[in-house]
Amino acid sequence: MRIDETLAWAKSLLINSDSALLDAQILLAFVLQKETVYLMTWPERALTTTQKNSFETLIEQRIKGVPVAHLTGTREFWSLPLKVNDSTLIPRPDTEMLVETALVNCLPQSSILDLGTGTGAIILALASELPNTCCVAVDFNEDAVRLAQQNATLLKINNIIFKHSNWFEKVTGQFDIIVSNPPYIDENDKHLKLGDVRFEPLSALVASENGLADIRLIANQARDYLNNNGQLLIEHGFEQGQAVAEIFTALGYQNIKTIKDYGANDRITIATYKR
Repeated sequence: MRIDETLAWAKSLLINSDSALLDAQILLAFVLQKETVYLMTWPERALTTTQKNSFETLIEQRIKGVPVAHLTGTREFWSLPLKVNDSTLIPRPDTEMLVETALVNCLPQSSILDLGTGTGAIILALASELPNTCCVAVDFNEDAVRLAQQNATLLKINNIIFKHSNWFEKVTGQFDIIVSNPPYIDENDKHLKLGDVRFEPLSALVASENGLADIRLIANQARDYLNNNGQLLIEHGFEQGQAVAEIFTALGYQNIKTIKDYGANDRITIATYKR
């Protein structure tokens, strides 16, 4: 079967995907060990039997809802190829807004703490742009810590210390910037039964108190770990901007600002803490 025929066949089966053709292209490129542009350059080329069988197996898994990133084991974030697995969240494009916002406010030699690092996406992106920063990243999940460290090693990014820690439990010192993409989905949210999140760890998605419990804890404890005029940046749900700003205000943060993501939804809240 030709490449173009194979893609058309796969697209026709992926009826529950919002990006059926893209899913098929990524998976076929993975099987062929080529870039996706190869598929458009050589649409008439035929697959071998082995390639066809491998691709069909991946499509069967995708039909069941298994995320493309889990099938390929990788996801690009901030132009960095990251290893992913089911111990962590799959990095989302909107989280790049957190990186952008932090970079605007970072000095070249800032100290940065990333809470709940997962794959390491946020801190790796920041460290890649600011090689002279002192970076620390923590996660309560030991598998996530190992994965983030592997990504740092593969990317040859050396200015990050990774720790196994439940939020601030094993964190020492103070920082100019604290960033976090914590769990912020309410435990009764219907979206937990849809799409890729079905295959991601609930512990990285769900928080009590309408999704605000971990955000409240981080904002409260971060005050002890921020330098004077240090900044806290938290990613949150699109309907949580006002609630997060109110939490920050009650805890004495200043210069509070909520920033929208690429879809024009409230996504990041940043604030300054003055001692």
